[in-house]
Amino acid sequence: MNASETDRRMMARCAQLARDGVAAGEYPFGSLIARGQTIIAEGVNHAVREMDDSRHAEIVAIAAARRTLAKRALRECTLYSTVEPCAMCSFCIRTAGIGRVVFALRSPVMGGMSRWDILQDQTLSRRLPCLFDKAPEIVTGVHAEEVQKGWSNWNPLGWRAITLLGLFVKAQKQ
Repeated sequence: MNASETDRRMMARCAQLARDGVAAGEYPFGSLIARGQTIIAEGVNHAVREMDDSRHAEIVAIAAARRTLAKRALRECTLYSTVEPCAMCSFCIRTAGIGRVVFALRSPVMGGMSRWDILQDQTLSRRLPCLFDKAPEIVTGVHAEEVQKGWSNWNPLGWRAITLLGLFVKAQKQ
């Protein structure tokens, strides 16, 4: 599926959230949940400041969205993230029933789609329909250059290591 103008605008907001997270002493991850053009919830990492590795930007955004909307309404929502959600975040996306996921950079080593196939695994919803909704639609590569620049600005040497190790790679635009 191709990225829309709304996808590009929302991903630009995620890139800004990532920069805001860096300013607060966090890693440059940003995420938001939107229904159409309306932002329902936003999240940045809280892992460093709360000393809690589970406080990823996606999980922060999902928790806020669940407080705002009923689970069934999340099916109509899109989760935007600067980087492909990890396995932990991908399980949360599936249990929340989010209908669509858009991200800029793939994560071949830790990604919930690239590495672990949690985001698109159809057997989860067939075997455990009380827990997992159907797999979300995926759109990749939106604003990848801007997100890469944010990581490079955050820590040029760290970004070089991340790219050499293949932890994050530019996703192909769909």
